Amino acid sequence: MPAIPESSAVIADVAVENDYDGFAEAYTAENETSLLNAYYVRPAIVDLAGDVAGRRILDAGCGAGPVSAALRDRGAVVSGFDRSAKMVELARQRLGDDVDLRVADITGPLPYPDGAFDDAVAALVLHYLEDWTAPLAELRRVLKPGGRLIVVVNHPILLKMVHRETDYFATTKWSDEYNFNGQKAVLTYWHRPLHAMTDAFTAAGFRTAVISEPPPAPEAHELFPDEMARFPSGAFLSFMFFVLEAA
Repeated sequence: MPAIPESSAVIADVAVENDYDGFAEAYTAENETSLLNAYYVRPAIVDLAGDVAGRRILDAGCGAGPVSAALRDRGAVVSGFDRSAKMVELARQRLGDDVDLRVADITGPLPYPDGAFDDAVAALVLHYLEDWTAPLAELRRVLKPGGRLIVVVNHPILLKMVHRETDYFATTKWSDEYNFNGQKAVLTYWHRPLHAMTDAFTAAGFRTAVISEPPPAPEAHELFPDEMARFPSGAFLSFMFFVLEAA
C-alpha cells in the first residue's frame, strides 16, 4: 500500500490491473514526500539494512529508485529491476547510467547469476502476487549463502481491520482506489496470514531473522500532525517488515 487509500473494496473475482506504467509519474511524485513511503517504509528499510557500505544489493521491484538511492548514499553497490518500463526510466533519471537497472518480472527467471548479491530488498512487491514460490526461489538463487532479503508487505491484519467480515486465514484478493498526485488508480493485492508468509520463506530456503513493526520516522509527527494525531502512541500498523537470511 503506497499511500493512504481513498476507498476500499474486497474484490474476489474481478482482476484489476496494477498499471504502474500508466500512473508511474503521478505515483512517484506523490510518494517522494508521503508519510507512508518517505517517512515510514524507506527509513525503516535503511535501519534494517544497517551498514551497507560496499555491499551488493538488488532492489527487486525498484520503482523509481528511492530505496536504491538511499542505500547507494550509504555506500551500497545497487542494482534494480521493475516490471514497469516507465518506472525503470524514472529510476534511471534518478540514479544515472552507472547503476544496473533492468526491466524484468519477479514472477519469472531473473537476469542475474547465482549468488550475485549480498542483500536484496523486495519492498511493497510480494503482496501483489498470489503465489510467492517462484519469486522467493529466484531471490534466494541470486543471493550468496548468508545473504539477506528485506521484505516489506501489507501487514496481515490490515484487510481484517478494514473488512471485519473477511477470513484472516484465507488467501484473499482485494483492491483499493488511490489518488496519486491527482490521478486515480486501483491497486489489487493478495492478503495472506502471517504463518503463510513465514512458511513460504522457510520453504524457499530462508531463515526469518527479524519481524518488525516499526514506528514512522520521528519527523513525521511535525510534518504530518493531523494524520499522526490519529495515533496517540505514535505508531500505526500498515506494513510488516522481515529480514530473512539465505540458508
